[in-house]
Amino acid sequence: MTIVSSPTELTKPLLSALLREGSTAEHRDAEGSSFMTELLAGRVSREGYAVYLSCLRRVYAALEEGAAASLATDPIASAVIDPRLDRLAAIDADLEFWGGPVAHVSPATDAYVSRIQRAAAWGGTFVAHHYTRYLGDLSGGQAIGRLLAREFDLDGAGVAFYAFPEIPKPKPYKDAYRERLDALPLDAAEQQRVLAEVKGVFGLNGALFSELSAQLPSWRRRDLT
Repeated sequence: MTIVSSPTELTKPLLSALLREGSTAEHRDAEGSSFMTELLAGRVSREGYAVYLSCLRRVYAALEEGAAASLATDPIASAVIDPRLDRLAAIDADLEFWGGPVAHVSPATDAYVSRIQRAAAWGGTFVAHHYTRYLGDLSGGQAIGRLLAREFDLDGAGVAFYAFPEIPKPKPYKDAYRERLDALPLDAAEQQRVLAEVKGVFGLNGALFSELSAQLPSWRRRDLT
């Protein structure tokens, strides 16, 4: 007996391409923050960067200690969960270098963490968060680490967050990650649901950067004046 695929199955796009192309505008908006521009130019103080890392720590704790722990055997989320990507220990090492965790009131971080916690209700929405953070860390994050090391004359210290010692070749890893995305058992409607969450994640990142950008005047490096 011949099995004929439905029109929906035939036209269903590759999930990796859908996520990349469908979130281009949101990705661009999130990247163009004043905070990140000033940070990469070496004009943000140690305290300002420690605040940023402290906010990120809460985000990664929600991903790695919360959602990933509860979804380790989920048929969708387990395809991307990989302890080699975990960032918490690296963030903690960097925070120690930059002066320790900072108690910082951040409504944007609160909203981000809450969204991750809700996303754990379905493996597909968790994948959206995982994809947006970790593939970004393996891509543009590598350049950010090099720029910070140069601008702050770090000689390799304080930028563990951007280093993946267990993934020496990011490109093959990212290619394999995208293949796992494309193999996920999601129909077209579920793919669109994942894309909507990815767009939402970029919006959450943008809100965090806007919040940090508003506080830039208090985080100028005094040693540059």
